[in-house]
Amino acid sequence: MSKQVQQVETIFCHQTGDDYLVVVERDGKRLFRAKLGLSETSAGPRPAKFRLKQGSSEEPRQPDEFVELARRATRLRISEQTSAEGRRELREMFAGYQLEDKAKTVRTCRYCASAGRYSPITTETAVKDDTDWICRDCARQELERQLSFSGGGAVSGAAKDRLEDLMMEVQDLERIVNLLKGQLDPDLTKFDTISATTDEVDPVRTDSLSLHPGLQNLLEDRFDTLLPVQSLSVEHGLFDGNDQLVVSATATGKTLVGELAGINRVLNNKGTMLFLVPLVALANQKYEDFQDEYGHLVDVSIRVGASRVADEGERFDPNADVIVGTYEGIDHALRTGKDMGDIGTVVIDEVHTLKEDDRGHRLDGLISRLKYTCEQRAKHRNDYGGAQWVYLSATVGNPKQLTEALEATLIEFEERPVPIERHVTFADGQEKVRVENKLVRREFDSESSKGYRGQTIIFTNSRRRCHEISRKLDYSAAPYHAGLDYKRRKEVERKFGEQELSAVVTTAALAAGVDFPASQVIFDSLAMGIEWLSVQEFHQMLGRAGRPDYHDKGTVYVLVEPDTAYHNSMEMTEDEVAFKLLKGEMESVMTHYDEAAAVEETLANVTVGGKAAKALNDRMLGEVPTKHAIGKLLEYDFIDGFEPTPLGQVVTEHFLEPGQAFMILDAIRKDAHPYELVADLELRDTDL
Repeated sequence: MSKQVQQVETIFCHQTGDDYLVVVERDGKRLFRAKLGLSETSAGPRPAKFRLKQGSSEEPRQPDEFVELARRATRLRISEQTSAEGRRELREMFAGYQLEDKAKTVRTCRYCASAGRYSPITTETAVKDDTDWICRDCARQELERQLSFSGGGAVSGAAKDRLEDLMMEVQDLERIVNLLKGQLDPDLTKFDTISATTDEVDPVRTDSLSLHPGLQNLLEDRFDTLLPVQSLSVEHGLFDGNDQLVVSATATGKTLVGELAGINRVLNNKGTMLFLVPLVALANQKYEDFQDEYGHLVDVSIRVGASRVADEGERFDPNADVIVGTYEGIDHALRTGKDMGDIGTVVIDEVHTLKEDDRGHRLDGLISRLKYTCEQRAKHRNDYGGAQWVYLSATVGNPKQLTEALEATLIEFEERPVPIERHVTFADGQEKVRVENKLVRREFDSESSKGYRGQTIIFTNSRRRCHEISRKLDYSAAPYHAGLDYKRRKEVERKFGEQELSAVVTTAALAAGVDFPASQVIFDSLAMGIEWLSVQEFHQMLGRAGRPDYHDKGTVYVLVEPDTAYHNSMEMTEDEVAFKLLKGEMESVMTHYDEAAAVEETLANVTVGGKAAKALNDRMLGEVPTKHAIGKLLEYDFIDGFEPTPLGQVVTEHFLEPGQAFMILDAIRKDAHPYELVADLELRDTDL
């Protein structure tokens, strides 16, 4: 004790009940703790008891030892959390020994003080909890405790860092805790703002174009000038037949680029226009749009996908001027040898689908097969110079590389018509609906400077969840997914367009291109089925928020449930995925092949191209192991030379992977009931 007395630097006193906790430090390190009791004497307050604390035990010492410690100390500090009476008592006691000049009242962390640590704090370095100020280390520990209490004890490093950064920024633990309870504090939920940007492009006047008179008059009636991305496309040879990859944000007008090229060529007798999209819902919507906009000028038909077990695809007229179709619908026509007529223009919308694991290879194969078909047809008819290809996408991470692979001209326009404010907050599955209801109500109650009420798209990961959320919203809302019939989906689209609905709740699978002019997008889930969204998909979906003709800005809310995944195959949790998506760079669009995909596309290429199958494989974007795939096709008895066998023809007509084909064969051999087989197939590959 005598050695410690000689080296004392700081003595800190903090009231605990009727006594005081004493912390003795040297060089910022605690030497020991003790309990000090004072009693009132004729000379004033004086030490009456002094006990050294060692764990849970206490060692009595002479009260005078505390006085000697105080005289040796450089600093005497009294906790601000000590009561006014306690502070007075300590000061009078120190004054009685002529030590008042050393004594000073300081603000300290109450958690540290209670634990016997001396942690002086200031309003610049401390964090406020519900009643007091605490040090940053204790604030972090308390936040972790609250996370655990809220069911988010295993939040990812990124989410925890985000919450800690917010807490340090606002210096208020209680606000962060409220955020975890689903309270919407815009200063805390706001992640960033994607600013509105406009590249300088000289607009092309519509009356300067030399289009077919019917289209020219229609265009001049609608617009005085083209939008920037459209002007760029025209300046780079759109009407000269140049193939183009058009990359520009949602609502910048890129779709019209494909429409103008195709309709103009149709009217000038340069072949049929194919407008291809990834989903039936989008094809139906686009078909209606073409009928409304151009039906008085051209004949429009539609071709969507066929069932896995029966060709139930929509009948279409191959001699129509415009054919709107799904990728699979047109590919099915090619695989079954249907006459596609003279194709003059092919527009591939949502071309970034090429990168998707399950569908990318089919689009890659379709492009190769369709180009081959067009080239073969052109050999017999050269009066329109072959087909023009226009590829459209809002999100491409490697536009130059993709442009080279597609042998096209890149038209890239970096514009965001209105700013998008992105928010992220935390809530569990049930709490999310309450938060969504509040957000939808707040948005629908607002009105833009252009006179439109705010409307919301809520993206979730299942049809069941679509109905659950839409039922629980206070304001009028509707589910919207591929399980609804065409008439019901069109009714939802109409009501939303006429502002009769405050929100639509849809699956992520229908995010691409669905034309809901929403001001707000809410992510109820960051999954598409049992897969997490990619950065491309995420940006495509959030890009639906805010339309320049309707809104002043777009708002996006990402609702995150910490430590949650939607399937045991998911390696990451939703909070990890959220910050990966918010901070992520756009992935490259390129197709990758596993064995099943290589076999499927090679079989389709053999079916369409015969001996040209290798050439069709070679022109695809992804690297296809052709020799290995051919070997597997022979092994499976799917081909005989360069012709599909009857089994191979059935497999390719119905887009079956080898595993699916063998599952069907095995079921047939076991005399399984057809309904059971169909159910197994549909469950194996459910379309959201």
